[in-house]
Amino acid sequence: MSHPLLPAVIDLVRAAGASALPYWRADVEVIEKSDASPVTAADLAAHRVLAEGLAALDPAIPVLSEEDSQIPLAERATWERWWLVDPLDGTKEFIAGSEEFTVNVALIERGRVLFGVVGQPTNGRCYYGGAGLGAWRSGAAGAAEPIGVRDTPDGVLTVVASRRHSSPAQENLLAGLSHHLGDLELANIGSSLKFCLLAEGEADCYPRLAPTSQWDTAAAQGVLEGAGGEVLDIHGAPLTYAARETYLNPWFLALPAGAAWRDELLRLARELA
Repeated sequence: MSHPLLPAVIDLVRAAGASALPYWRADVEVIEKSDASPVTAADLAAHRVLAEGLAALDPAIPVLSEEDSQIPLAERATWERWWLVDPLDGTKEFIAGSEEFTVNVALIERGRVLFGVVGQPTNGRCYYGGAGLGAWRSGAAGAAEPIGVRDTPDGVLTVVASRRHSSPAQENLLAGLSHHLGDLELANIGSSLKFCLLAEGEADCYPRLAPTSQWDTAAAQGVLEGAGGEVLDIHGAPLTYAARETYLNPWFLALPAGAAWRDELLRLARELA
């Protein structure tokens, strides 16, 4: 099963990534935004490709992008369906010369992800999927293969962590998981690739008890849900994207939907809230 807009969005994500690559490892100028996060010409180039391309796909679907987010809540609250976009997720990784940055596009309907596309420009890899659709990984040549989560760890539990963002609560959660479930293996990686590791069965859990924004997570959540995973708040409810004043997400836990240790993870997270 697929979505009629998905193939065109995959092409757009690849084009946006290509527009950012000339600035990579090129000593690009970094500007600090009002929230102290960095932005570069690469972010803006990818944003232009996506904003124009998505509008051309269906002018009736509005676009909410990290680089064009000053849209009043009163307007966003009327939307039934919209694109949620991070033109360059992992800008700090991009600036540092790392390959761990992505282009993220999700189609949202009534606050839920219909599908998401995550592209990694440096190697041409693309992840895409959605709940009820399945999930796939394709290379630069475009050949796609289905991917899926693993419900049982391959040996020790592999937990994905951010290279740059943590919190005392997150560190305490990892300590609690280790106490209850045994030794953990930590996999550090940037951007939405954390979700993609789970989606392709290379890791088991991605807890995030530290700040993220909606555009950081929506596309990769679609991929993970298509692969048999879920993204929950600490009360066990699915992470959603209904219009609200802030774009910040609550704390969340990404994991296989069939994980036997799901309830233990939720209990530990609630204790730290």
